[in-house]
Amino acid sequence: MYDYQNELDKLKETDSYRRIPEITEKKEEYVIFDGKKLLNFSSNDYLNLSTNEDLAKEFITEFEQNPELQFSSASARLLSGTGRIYGDLEKLLAELFGKESALIFNTGYQCNLGVISTLMSKGDVIFSDKLNHASIIDGMKLSGAEFHRYKHLDYEHLEELLKKYRNDHKKALIISESVFSMDGDVADIAKLVELKNKYDTLLMIDDAHAFCSVDDNCAGMSEGLDVDIVTATFGKALGSFGAVAVSSKTIINFLINKARSFIFSTSIPPINIAWTKWLLTKKRDFINTQKHKLARLTIAVHKYMSSTDMKTVSESQIIPVVIGDDTKTVEVAEQLRKLGFFVLPIRPPTVPPNTSRLRLSLTANMEFESVRTLLDYVRNEI
Repeated sequence: MYDYQNELDKLKETDSYRRIPEITEKKEEYVIFDGKKLLNFSSNDYLNLSTNEDLAKEFITEFEQNPELQFSSASARLLSGTGRIYGDLEKLLAELFGKESALIFNTGYQCNLGVISTLMSKGDVIFSDKLNHASIIDGMKLSGAEFHRYKHLDYEHLEELLKKYRNDHKKALIISESVFSMDGDVADIAKLVELKNKYDTLLMIDDAHAFCSVDDNCAGMSEGLDVDIVTATFGKALGSFGAVAVSSKTIINFLINKARSFIFSTSIPPINIAWTKWLLTKKRDFINTQKHKLARLTIAVHKYMSSTDMKTVSESQIIPVVIGDDTKTVEVAEQLRKLGFFVLPIRPPTVPPNTSRLRLSLTANMEFESVRTLLDYVRNEI
């Protein structure tokens, strides 16, 4: 039998061993960890919706007599794990994104995996930003298509690859995140549209970290642009669970018939679907209020960092502080917890070797002074 324990021991020796944190409670912008209340910088709950008790109580009161709100779908969508509320949410999402149709997936990972591996196959070619999410990389591998990864946000390099490889293949696809999950920088989607039209490719944008956090109308960052497929998650800024692909009717119908991560998965419980729809319809004003708070905080933090020697490539609420060394990154994260900040170290293989970092996720209810205190400590340590 293969010695898996030996592999685990090697991870421990290089400070790369992962453990699930023992969080006992989450409330607004805080977590209770190891018996201490810590300001949570390791969440994607950018608008602090998922832990808002008042919202939860209002939702439960409004829907407690609704027979649709079951806690399990008990089946896949193509069997009995569906209902009117699923179609209603998909129609709403298609309208929000300005597309013909939408399809709900269980997670962002399953969504990207399913879309890419279904639309592309052997004989096709994919062009992917070097720092795209693991779900995109795995989807490309599963598709069987040839793929090339262009230098991060380097559209001259992308065009070189398009010139070299596009004409040798049937279908072609360009994929990019909008807001990148580890660096917080932003793609030039208009440029990607220009290149996709010039070289006759499809264009897919992953809006996971932009949807309802930095976009204008909960319509992603591709609003008004000729993007063929947009994917987005409900489990980040929207504080819910699930994901969606929006596109043409033809592409969505193709996914319904061919995407294995959709076809063979028990669907999201109806109560989660109802919560997502309720937030997007009944609580848009509150979402906008939280979004504006997050925007003000983000601007203030970026302005402060630019006034110091803490330069960052980030253009969003995701702010990486690259330390480099794995051990040092873990040590700084542990010290921050003692100071009242919950910050988890991000290490390879999540990020490239020698780029271990603290990934700071700003959320709407944080106070600038708390963020500045954290940044000042980190400045003195690196």
